[in-house]
Amino acid sequence: MDIPIGLIAGGGQFPLLFAEAAKKQGRRVVAICHRNETLPELADSASVSCWVKLGQLGRIIQFFHDHGVTETVFCGTITKTKIFKDILPDLKGLTLWNKIDTRLDDAILRAVAGALEAESIKVLASTCYLDHLFFPRGVLSRKKPSQKQLDDIRFGWKIAREIGRLDIGQCVVVREKSILAVEAIEGTDAAIRRGGELAGSGAVVVKLKKPGQDFRFDLPATGTGTIETLAAVKGTVLAVEAGQSLLFDRDAMIKRADQAGIVVVGCAEDESGTLLY
Repeated sequence: MDIPIGLIAGGGQFPLLFAEAAKKQGRRVVAICHRNETLPELADSASVSCWVKLGQLGRIIQFFHDHGVTETVFCGTITKTKIFKDILPDLKGLTLWNKIDTRLDDAILRAVAGALEAESIKVLASTCYLDHLFFPRGVLSRKKPSQKQLDDIRFGWKIAREIGRLDIGQCVVVREKSILAVEAIEGTDAAIRRGGELAGSGAVVVKLKKPGQDFRFDLPATGTGTIETLAAVKGTVLAVEAGQSLLFDRDAMIKRADQAGIVVVGCAEDESGTLLY
């Protein structure tokens, strides 16, 4: 088959998982790696790779054209605060940046996707070969949520949905129906640390996709690192939207959660707004 597929990679293991899955489907992976973000191993896993700085859109497009790429995905994290200090846009990137009227996540990513598609490079869902990574519904940990914790999950769910609607973030930290932290540009782990320190112990973390989330980019993701951060602040619950977020290293994550006595649960809302798990 050997049909090329572009991979615009950020940090973390997601780009590596995608590259391996795409190769198993007979795709030749043409990777864009971001300096100071993407794991070096990706360059070895891909058929061909190019290292760029954040904002070098013209270079990305040219590299894809040079290698016959007509489809691509966005995978992995970009440290959002780098838009203030570690960005080196080329002419095309700078032109696009100046056209964006808001610097919120979805606006930036949709603008980049639009620029790629204007160059006949279609942006696919990042999960197109990785459906098995979706967070399942139900209690995954040995420990089950108490009624008090379920009340906090329901409370946090409503708040997380609203901050997502405003494109602020995907995660909130609550305790006893008080909001301790709202994720913004700093990311989930930093929000957990901040909220957990305020809680003292017993923090409940709720993480959802944004309403109308574009599956081509920026899906919520959790893994062992999330549990390590929650354990460090003596948090007690991680509740994630099932089927709408990614779960990495499931076995290792659940093992660590059980060691720390943390409840891990995948939830979903029915049509009436009732929370199911």
